[in-house]
Amino acid sequence: MDTFIQQLINGLVLGSMYALVALGYTMVYGIINLINFAHGEVLMVGALVSWTVVTTLGSLGWPGWVLLLVALLAAMVVCAALNFLIEKLAYRPLRNAPRLAPLITAMGMSLLLQTLAMIIWKPDYKPFPILLPDDPIDVMGATTNLVQILIIAVTAMTLAGLMALIHGTRLGRAMRATSENPRVAQLMGVRPDRVISATFIIGAMLAALAGVMWAANYGSVQHTMGFLPGLKAFTAAVFGGIGNLPGAMLGGVLLGLIESMGAGYIGDLTGGVLGSHYQDIFAFAVLILVLTLRPQGLLGERVADRA
Repeated sequence: MDTFIQQLINGLVLGSMYALVALGYTMVYGIINLINFAHGEVLMVGALVSWTVVTTLGSLGWPGWVLLLVALLAAMVVCAALNFLIEKLAYRPLRNAPRLAPLITAMGMSLLLQTLAMIIWKPDYKPFPILLPDDPIDVMGATTNLVQILIIAVTAMTLAGLMALIHGTRLGRAMRATSENPRVAQLMGVRPDRVISATFIIGAMLAALAGVMWAANYGSVQHTMGFLPGLKAFTAAVFGGIGNLPGAMLGGVLLGLIESMGAGYIGDLTGGVLGSHYQDIFAFAVLILVLTLRPQGLLGERVADRA
């Protein structure tokens, strides 16, 4: 039972981080039908920027939570500016091109960001300082810590805030109108280019938040760290129903739980043939099953045909 509770906590923490990145995927796809495969690298840039800020300002003697907050704000600003430029320079000129062109561009942008990060921050792994108390907290025989509790709580609050933004603000109405039909939305006074840029900026801020959480939880950063979380977050978005915000959140959490439970029990189920380091296979097994049995995802939202 202790193992089950421990893996449940681990799965919720992992799934919360997947969900934040999946929200960025699904917001962009919902508006312009683009899979931004460079999104995982935005997470990586956010984590590396936060590491730079923390290590640079660490000698000032500030409290750990202040350093973490400053690093998070810096990461969000840098990632927002980066995603704005990516959309404007790489994706906007291809908006009316065949779908394969922006997809290839997104993959190229992913490799470009990895290479630039390797040049700027070097390829070695960098330890991320412990900024918050890491004393173990007992939960029904399992252990967690303050960072993991904050990850789950912040993710839940972020989703609530994002839903309020989409359904209760002028920008949110413009996003929904652009998603439905950008031409008609433009006739009604909406500026699609601004809405799309705002969507990329919000998605980048979510990725930066996930990157800082990832660094604080796992304790290291590196220039390739965003590729696998980005790919799994895309799987989570498809699993929950890409284009659907609650679906992205549900998909991320469920994928985290599936991975964690699989890692905890795969050794017993296979008689020791497979170990916990095979946990990555679960994400892609889920992707294959979903695409085969229910392509629209658990909360699949049919995307309206564009006029």
